[in-house]
Amino acid sequence: MKILGIESSCDETAVAVVTGDREILADLVLSQTDSHALYGGVVPEVAARAHMQHITQLTRKAMAEAGLKGFQELDAVAVTAGPGLIGGVMVGAMMAKAIAAVHDLPVYGINHLEGHALTPRLVADVPFPYLLLLASGGHSQIVAVKAVGAYQCLGTTQDDALGEAFDKTAKLLGFGYPGGPAVEKAAAACADLEKARQDFPLPAPMVGRPGCDFSFSGLKTAVRRHVEEHAQMDAADKAALCASFQESVRQVLYDRMTNAARRFYGLFPEAKNPHLVAAGGVAANQMLRGALAAVAAENRFQLTVPPARLCTDNAAMIAWAAAERIAAGKPPDGLDFRVVPRWPLEALL
Repeated sequence: MKILGIESSCDETAVAVVTGDREILADLVLSQTDSHALYGGVVPEVAARAHMQHITQLTRKAMAEAGLKGFQELDAVAVTAGPGLIGGVMVGAMMAKAIAAVHDLPVYGINHLEGHALTPRLVADVPFPYLLLLASGGHSQIVAVKAVGAYQCLGTTQDDALGEAFDKTAKLLGFGYPGGPAVEKAAAACADLEKARQDFPLPAPMVGRPGCDFSFSGLKTAVRRHVEEHAQMDAADKAALCASFQESVRQVLYDRMTNAARRFYGLFPEAKNPHLVAAGGVAANQMLRGALAAVAAENRFQLTVPPARLCTDNAAMIAWAAAERIAAGKPPDGLDFRVVPRWPLEALL
């Protein structure tokens, strides 16, 4: 079984071909980072136009890389139908619907978050149920993944996503976009974390409180105040502030995920050595992975983090989500399926 996947929900145009037995035949991602760097973030109209410009050529290239001579060799087409920037989502959906209509193929409109949620099963034997941290520029959620189409949100952000906090910190320090890798690199240059925390004290929002929700707006505000108070920050100051910022994030993640791990066992008392998995672009951050490793070790979980290229937005995860839905006996969508900017995981069936 070969499935063509298309992803265009934000600022990456992605096309992949994946088989039902986990083989990735093609996995192409065209980044728009340079186009949006001038604006310090993703501009929806710019993103949609770029998707329109590149999606046809990228689809042809993916088919060729997969060794397929034509769309008739596919078994299904899958595409992100939401959530995301609606202009970009529409571009991908129209491409997928056109291919499906012309070649009489079943089409699956996939929830972008479900693609992230099921990615660990593309790269490893991860049985249901498992605990997921989904952290990206637009989403910060802790989810109990019960089965394909069955998700329970244990915690979410009350304001800003974690990736947004990284991007805002980077912008305040003049690092540009995207901010996550730049903040992580700067923090690594800090030689004395204890002194950095003293020089740039930052809060760790929600730590010690019940539940699994996040809040990052206060942390962003605290970073901004330090930048305003230190108008002439040199490289060492910036490294120290980034290190302090990451330490606050580490404390938050450790606390929230520890609560989530205990909640998970309450929901699934029969679970034996379940998996704790991470997905989303922020999952590529080594500090985050260290916090998750500690939570996993202390709470009898097996930590599984997909390769970095599968943590960020990609089309392989969209194709794989369709493969999972097919294996679970879920029917395809009609050519008239809707695309939506908001689509909670718990709304899936």
